[in-house]
Amino acid sequence: MKLLLIGGTGTISSGVAEVALQKGIDLYVLNRGNRNSRLPEGAKSIVADYFDEDSVNSALAGKHFDCVIDFLMMTVAQVEQSVRMMNKYTDQYIMISSGTIYKKPLPHYLITEDFPRGNLHSMYARNKVAMEETLEKAIAKGFPGTIVRPSLTYSDFNPLMAMNSRKRPYTIIRRMRKGKPIVVHGDGTSLWTITHNTDFGRGILGICANQKAIGEAFHITSDEVLDWNTIYTLLAHAAGVEANLVHIASDFIGDFDPGLRESLEGDHAVSAVFDNTKIKTFNPDFKWEVPFEEGAKRIVKWFDADPAVRETADEEWDQKMDNLIALYQGRNPRF
Repeated sequence: MKLLLIGGTGTISSGVAEVALQKGIDLYVLNRGNRNSRLPEGAKSIVADYFDEDSVNSALAGKHFDCVIDFLMMTVAQVEQSVRMMNKYTDQYIMISSGTIYKKPLPHYLITEDFPRGNLHSMYARNKVAMEETLEKAIAKGFPGTIVRPSLTYSDFNPLMAMNSRKRPYTIIRRMRKGKPIVVHGDGTSLWTITHNTDFGRGILGICANQKAIGEAFHITSDEVLDWNTIYTLLAHAAGVEANLVHIASDFIGDFDPGLRESLEGDHAVSAVFDNTKIKTFNPDFKWEVPFEEGAKRIVKWFDADPAVRETADEEWDQKMDNLIALYQGRNPRF
């Protein structure tokens, strides 16, 4: 199979690239070349700005792929551009959407792909719904599109905790190792599905170049269900310490920082357990292989391998968490 990844070096896409090469897939990666040191050996680099149609058409001239997986789409206009461009370069186009799209509150604890869309708490989710609807209109006209919805998918270099710096993900591990309190939204017992990027890769590659998957939507996640207390505790144990957890209501966190309200109320504060029956039906060989206890050890090992990376922390975020905790404890008679 000849596969093109649009992106290829990010938190999710890097795992897909790794698994694709393990499977002997002829892998190409199109991006601007800024982070290609993360590309595994054997991937063929195509350097272009994906949002510049002339640049892409020039870079892909004469090429054709069995499947293209697009990790960059964030707006309806970008999806419309992809539909214009990709029809001539591939037999199947897979757009990465998000498991956040489902309407909250959920109608049942176990999420399937036919749940109603429309997460009113999250602008990100609303954008993804609009993107899906745009692609579905193109599919109805013959475009060979497929939709995939990951939930929280992490990598060795990015743990993606609900409450951590996105710019400097080592920040939370440093806090843990310093014995500083770690903010957990709510009481930490809401259920969550956290997936290693290579497990996601094993799932999505099984529907690449699969004509039966065209026109379908899939979510692809681990089958492991943990609560947030356990997730933070496993990461702390991997870092060699005990977790010092401080539970703060999501509403309080949202009042303190409105930017966090959307990600909590629209996503992380709501239990998310996904039924993977559909992806396993189309990809019978799919099974998750990396429990988070093992994934947490991989994360810590990756950061510890490079002392310079360990020193990289988000001081602003770290101080923000200190301020949040001080405000909460100052207003709570229990403290």
